Amino acid sequence: MSDSEVQGTRVVVGIDTHADTHHVAVVTEYGKPLGDREFPTTSAGYREVLGFVTGFGEVLQVGMEGTGTYGAALTKVLQGEEILVIEVNRPDRQQRRLKGKTDPLDAYRAAQSVIAGRSTAIPKAKDGPVECLRVLRALRVSAMKSRSAAINQIKGLLISAPEVLRCKYQGMTTATMIGVMARSRPTGHLADPSYVTARVLKALAVRYQHLSTEIDDATAQLKDILESYAPMLQELTGVGTDVASQLLVTLGDNQDRVRNEAQFAALAGVAPVPASSGKTSRHRLSRGGDRQANCALHHIVLVRMNIDPRTKNYVTKRTEEGKSKREIIRCLKRYVAREVYRQITNPVPAPAIGDLRPLRHELGITLQEAAGSLGEWPSTLSRLERGRTRNDQLLLRYRAWLREKDTNAVALTHYANPADWCGPGAADHSRGQF
Repeated sequence: MSDSEVQGTRVVVGIDTHADTHHVAVVTEYGKPLGDREFPTTSAGYREVLGFVTGFGEVLQVGMEGTGTYGAALTKVLQGEEILVIEVNRPDRQQRRLKGKTDPLDAYRAAQSVIAGRSTAIPKAKDGPVECLRVLRALRVSAMKSRSAAINQIKGLLISAPEVLRCKYQGMTTATMIGVMARSRPTGHLADPSYVTARVLKALAVRYQHLSTEIDDATAQLKDILESYAPMLQELTGVGTDVASQLLVTLGDNQDRVRNEAQFAALAGVAPVPASSGKTSRHRLSRGGDRQANCALHHIVLVRMNIDPRTKNYVTKRTEEGKSKREIIRCLKRYVAREVYRQITNPVPAPAIGDLRPLRHELGITLQEAAGSLGEWPSTLSRLERGRTRNDQLLLRYRAWLREKDTNAVALTHYANPADWCGPGAADHSRGQF
């Protein structure tokens, strides 16, 4: 192409990514193929990709498969040149069966998908605290799986272990058993099954302890990042360290890639999917999205169904309407997704609670008395006073009730002092001095 033609041409690029090579295809903005080529996954190869795609004209968009895995490095290079990168899903099985599959075909399909508007997702930036959360979560999850495997192996070995070992650890809790096994000092020879079994149990117990320490360290680091990056997210009822970190990882460092709460709900797999036909109008459960984020929202709902009065009232109301528990949970997850998105994008601090317990103690009111007057459980008010749960409506009712009691106490004190009944001179009248 001549220089004048290049200057007036606008192109769209499709990239099929792999571990060692990337295949790049270039088409015009109307879909006409211009060329394709394979490049190595090295710094020099990425510079060659830039020179290749810009040699055809102005690059409008780049559609790329695997922007978070094999294509992560190339994505950062392209974004550094202010080129818009779009994440493209691999073609479905039906399309691959009908039209075949090669690296050039996949690259051209990625470009065509961007032109047709089927792919619009912006890749995650992966350059901030959320990426640190993702890496720490990967460490923590693998350690938890390995620890579960270790304790399962220990219990499995004890089932068929010699009677001496089984009796020694019978009736112990897991924590006690692990401690005793790790401190044990088996003696014997390698031809003795009891000795070998005891050595293996000790090794597995030590492994269990190391993994527990690793999990605790990762959890502490997650808490530190969350306290500095999104401290108010954990103020929502049911949102702890694990849930908050997962939701932030799903959203990504560049939160603007999800423009509204409806997109976040779809990303988490809780947005109902239309499934209407003819005279039937209905929605079905979404089975797409990030299933780990869906699991985190499910955890929040289960916690709130146990301790949150507002959620309990909603469950009771929907149950009376004939909804099943599964349908109610599905609706609650959608509502929670909206609340979580708003808290991430527009953090709202929880109301102050530091005055509740001192005021109650000052008035000499017990938790049982306050709970009976408000129609709540004493444990609910105790968690509210200690900041272990968030319930803004109950907090307002509780504070108003305490202040009413305080006002009444002040009024009674004022009434008990005759000098304050009617102003100056009232005390003389009370003593009969006219």
